[in-house]
Amino acid sequence: MNNELLIKVAEGIIFTSQSPISIKDLEKRLPDCKDINALISFLIDKYKEGGFILEKNGEALAFRTSSSIADHMKIEKTIQKKLSKAALEILSIIAYHQPITRAEIEDMRGVSVSQGTLEVLLNNNWVEPKGHKNIPGRPSTWRTTKNFLDHFGLASLKDLPGLSELKSAGLLARNTSPSVLNRDNISDL
Repeated sequence: MNNELLIKVAEGIIFTSQSPISIKDLEKRLPDCKDINALISFLIDKYKEGGFILEKNGEALAFRTSSSIADHMKIEKTIQKKLSKAALEILSIIAYHQPITRAEIEDMRGVSVSQGTLEVLLNNNWVEPKGHKNIPGRPSTWRTTKNFLDHFGLASLKDLPGLSELKSAGLLARNTSPSVLNRDNISDL
């Protein structure tokens, strides 16, 4: 085997190896190689400036991505998580009763609103502060965002399902009061 072919075979063996390949294993697979150390030095030097480099760790070899381009190799994934029941309830209350204060949400739900649950909705950009209610203490009010409409495929808040639609879909108890859903008083964003 000539030197050019020997280099190509060595590159192929190292590149296709599922884990770093030991120098002994590489040497066994290249019986015509007279000086394995010279071959390894040549390959390390050949790949030192490329997008991937040949690394020698102890007695093993592996191709690795060059640290000079590591930032360009990152892949961001969006991981979708299901909303908790509490977050879904709060989002629904805000959507149907906006602008609404935290105390009003807590009064409707009968339990306190956890800051973490509200942060999930804020981080998803589905709710935002609207201002302050003109009552003593001037509490902040919350409303849904345009991103909320886009995410749920709504052209406007008027497209939210009504009481009869939710009951027929089995999402509300048959005896739910009309005051729970108040889409008639909603103004668009």
